[in-house]
Amino acid sequence: MAKRALITGITGQDGSYLAEWLLEQGYDVHGIVRRVALEDPLHRMWRIVHLKDALQLHVADLEHYPSILRLLQQVRPDEVYHLAAHSFVGHSLEEEHSTLHTNITTTHTLLSAFREACPSARFYFAGSSEMFGKATEAPQRETTPFAPRSAYGISKCAGLYLTRTYRERFGLFAAAGILFNHESPRRGFEFVTRKISSHVALIAAGKLRTLTLGNLDARRDWGHAQRYVQAVWAILQAPAPDDYVIATGQTHSVREFCEIAFGIAGLDYRDHVQTDPALYRPGEEAQLVGDASKAKAKLGWTYQVSFEELVREMVEHDLERVRHDAGELLAAGAWGRSKGLAS
Repeated sequence: MAKRALITGITGQDGSYLAEWLLEQGYDVHGIVRRVALEDPLHRMWRIVHLKDALQLHVADLEHYPSILRLLQQVRPDEVYHLAAHSFVGHSLEEEHSTLHTNITTTHTLLSAFREACPSARFYFAGSSEMFGKATEAPQRETTPFAPRSAYGISKCAGLYLTRTYRERFGLFAAAGILFNHESPRRGFEFVTRKISSHVALIAAGKLRTLTLGNLDARRDWGHAQRYVQAVWAILQAPAPDDYVIATGQTHSVREFCEIAFGIAGLDYRDHVQTDPALYRPGEEAQLVGDASKAKAKLGWTYQVSFEELVREMVEHDLERVRHDAGELLAAGAWGRSKGLAS
């Protein structure tokens, strides 16, 4: 009998890649979506449209305990992957109350219902490098103290501590991945990497002329989301629940991303990129770079995609999209300004 997995945030970048991976492993894959997603699938479910016939989607409110409990009792999953969250750091600075309330409440609600409905199943919580914030050491590992600098980072710390509490107090298989920045052609347009790749495509097509960014010297540990979800799955296949840093162990600057991305289109980023100090984020001086040695030793997970390969895949994807429909990129917000660097 096939294993059953339930994914929150299945319409997002990570959720879509994870759904693909689980289907390849022979799982029955269920996903929680908001009703608005079913009403507007073109814009809200574009990442999983090619998988829809293979998935079982359920409308539920992650903040409403009775509905989540009923859903878990109905699905009886073997594995639950909690990926849903307000995840854009730039927005979390402006909408702190909503970010804190939503991210913490949904995690607590899901864990509580999980404990009641399927305590023998396995639970995954999606942490973030933003939990380290103003890091006291580099690279960061599982034992590095958390020092979040945003509402998003704070909410992720709370979620991780909730996960650990349910693991230690109730004996649940509740584990977490502390994922550093991970990108792909499915990244949202509000994040700086996708902002750059989509702008490159539009500028190359003559649709736009400039791109406004914040600190070009800000550095991040960027990996490929498709490879990271394989680590997420591996975390729930381990003999015992634990928490793991998932990262490449290397950092690159926004400037490097721009140089490579514009170069792929035969452009010089210096002719098109301008900076605005208003888009600088506090805490960007911190060196966020992860040490995934524990994941390699205990899970056998290694990362092998180069930074250049990641950038090229994103740019070539957006170049192809612009050739077919530049209007779709513009409607999705590719023309806007960005300071998002969240993982």
